[in-house]
Order: sequence, then C-alpha cells, then structure tokens
Amino acid sequence: MTANEKAKAKTEQVTGAAKESAGRTVGNERLTVEGSAERKKGDAREAKEKIKDVGKH
Repeated sequence: MTANEKAKAKTEQVTGAAKESAGRTVGNERLTVEGSAERKKGDAREAKEKIKDVGKH
C-alpha cells in the first residue's frame, strides 16, 4: 500500500467516523449518513490497496 493512499484511507475513515458520531449526537441525519459514506469510502480504499499489496507478493 502506498503511503499516500494509506493516509487518504485513514483520513477518510477518521473524518467519516467523526462526522457520523457528531451527526448522531446532534440528531442531524444528513451528517450521520454523510459521515458513514465517507468512512465506508475509506474502508474501500484501504481494502483496494491491501489487495494490490497481496498481488505484488
């Protein structure tokens, strides 16, 4: 996994989780859904990079 892609994945995961949590706390459904989507995007990016790494070995 390239360092840049790994950093993007982690950033999306952390930012998404924070938005999701904040949305739930204040009762903002849009923010909760937006955060969840961003977190899942980070999860998908990380999974894609891990598959690339496995293919290299």
